[in-house]
Order: sequence, then structure tokens, then C-alpha cells
Amino acid sequence: MNLNEIKEILSSLDAVIFQLPDKSVVPEHFHVTEVGMITKNFIDCGGKVREEKVINFQLWEAGDYDHRLAPIKLVNIIELSEKVLNISPELEIEVEYQSETIGKYGLDFDGSNFQLTSKVTACLASDSCGIPAEKLKKNLVELGTSKATCTPGGGCC
Repeated sequence: MNLNEIKEILSSLDAVIFQLPDKSVVPEHFHVTEVGMITKNFIDCGGKVREEKVINFQLWEAGDYDHRLAPIKLVNIIELSEKVLNISPELEIEVEYQSETIGKYGLDFDGSNFQLTSKVTACLASDSCGIPAEKLKKNLVELGTSKATCTPGGGCC
């Protein structure tokens, strides 16, 4: 989800609710403590120089249980960050939220709640760093139905 998409969704909501991958909900007294752009410059394991840019939302909860972030207030924070930081509204959003450590999540919307989606790592240069292609998995039962199976004395084994 990018900034344009979240602003459009927020304009039709009464409340901002973030749900974690385990279906628990971020407490409703959370704050958005940061909206910014993170630029990551790196070299992958194949030696290729890469750049990645994402919009970062940092969610934080404090002991002020009466706090509620209204959708229009979040839109105002987003628009200010776009203007002051010259952020592209087309960039994807990544969300930071405290769990055992700072967790990084993708962002989606299910029609009522914002979904914090799991992120995974991957090799970006698997073709040049020796990672074998994933093998096709078959059930042993399926292997016995092939007409090209070896027979004792057939010379194929």
C-alpha cells in the first residue's frame, strides 16, 4: 500500500485500526510517532548495487489511554511529511511496531482494518550467488505411475 492509497482509505474511516498478523489489534491509544522516507543503499550478494525507498510509519503506544488518532489527523501528518520531506505518494509503506524487538511489517487493508503483514527476507541475486532453483516436489505415490520406471534387468539403473 502506498501513501495515495492510505489517504484515500482514511478519508472514509471513522477510526484507525491496525491488526497484526496474529489477528491481535494494536491498542487503540497508539501514536504514529514517525512518518518518513527510508532510503537503503546496499550491495546484494551477487555484487549488484541497489537502492530501496519506503515510507516508514512508526507506531507506538504509551500510557495515555484516552488518546485516539483520528483518520483526518493521520492524513494531515502524511500530507505534512509529503510536503516537508518531498516524499513521493507512490512509495510503499512499511510499518514499525514494537514486539519482542522492533518489527517491520507491510501494510494492507481488509475493508475495515489496516493489516500489518509479515515481511520476509530473500536472496536478490539467487541466479549469481549459487542458490539452486527450488525443486519440484512430488508425492512418492505419483512417481510409481510413470511408464518410464526401471525394471530389474532392464538396464536403466
